[in-house]
Amino acid sequence: MTVLRAATVSVRLRPRSVVAGLAVLAVALGCALLLLSTGDYPLSPDAALKAVLGSGTPADAYIVQELRAPRVVTALLAGAALALAGAIFQALTRNPLGSPDVLGFTQGSAAGALVAIVVTGGGSLTLAAGALVGGIVTGAAIYLLAVRHGSHGNHLVLVGIGVAAVLTGVNGYLFTRAEITDASRAMLWLTGSLDGRGWEDALPLLAVLAVVVPIVLFGLSRPLSALALGDDQALALGVRVTPVRVSLLAAAVLLCSAAAAAAGPVSFVALTAPQVARRITGDPGPNLLSSVLVGAALMTAADLAAQRLVPGRDLPVGVLTGILGGAYLVWLLAARRRSSLGGRS
Repeated sequence: MTVLRAATVSVRLRPRSVVAGLAVLAVALGCALLLLSTGDYPLSPDAALKAVLGSGTPADAYIVQELRAPRVVTALLAGAALALAGAIFQALTRNPLGSPDVLGFTQGSAAGALVAIVVTGGGSLTLAAGALVGGIVTGAAIYLLAVRHGSHGNHLVLVGIGVAAVLTGVNGYLFTRAEITDASRAMLWLTGSLDGRGWEDALPLLAVLAVVVPIVLFGLSRPLSALALGDDQALALGVRVTPVRVSLLAAAVLLCSAAAAAAGPVSFVALTAPQVARRITGDPGPNLLSSVLVGAALMTAADLAAQRLVPGRDLPVGVLTGILGGAYLVWLLAARRRSSLGGRS
């Protein structure tokens, strides 16, 4: 491990984590460049870069800056937000299944969006606000229900699964009350899609990440690593357990709610990104920064595949992440069962 010191600040770097992070960043940027340069109006990578920097032709600049870049930026930011939220949840619950998809936060955002559509009949801005509020309210409800039994570990997971089941029923009821056109719009949003995303979707998410990510990475990373070892160990290390846990839960809920508001409830990115990061870095800790990079790479790669996999068809990115993530979840459960059986023998 290498320690970099500058004045009173020191940063510990593991060479394998640095190399893995740079490789994942290269994948994310490569996928982003392909998304910017390919499509019905193909551009060379050099022309796409010039358009991004404002030195290309007016036509190239319009295509890249107004049509493609907002979608690419939304993909990068939403993937990063979901992955960081998943890394926080999995570290706090000490459970690889502790992700917003399983704990009910995704269903909460969906319920908020459906209420916005069915009750108010609002547009995209109202739908995004509904998703954000729904996720935050669900997070508060899960915490208040779980805190009676100690808001950590399996209690949080079990309460989250129960809330997710209730919200799934509520969302089904809201669908029955929606008009056909509203139900179609809601169903498209619920699949998780980046189609038609503009700067009005990307910039609010960027603002959330600009505030939350530095707080988590530089202010809460070490307390989270201590909490991942258990409350007793965290207390022994001087961590104020309850305030730190509430702060981390609030940050994670805000991240996944903001991502859902921008791109819909894209499934399984929050579940898989932290575990992929853990495997490629070889670090058993929360791997917050690595998870952010892996989430951005997963989202842009999934969007690239969703646009190019079926000629003439632009699949919602949530469909692809759902298929791949579901297969990964089955593999994960099977691997845990084999590990459990191996431990008994």
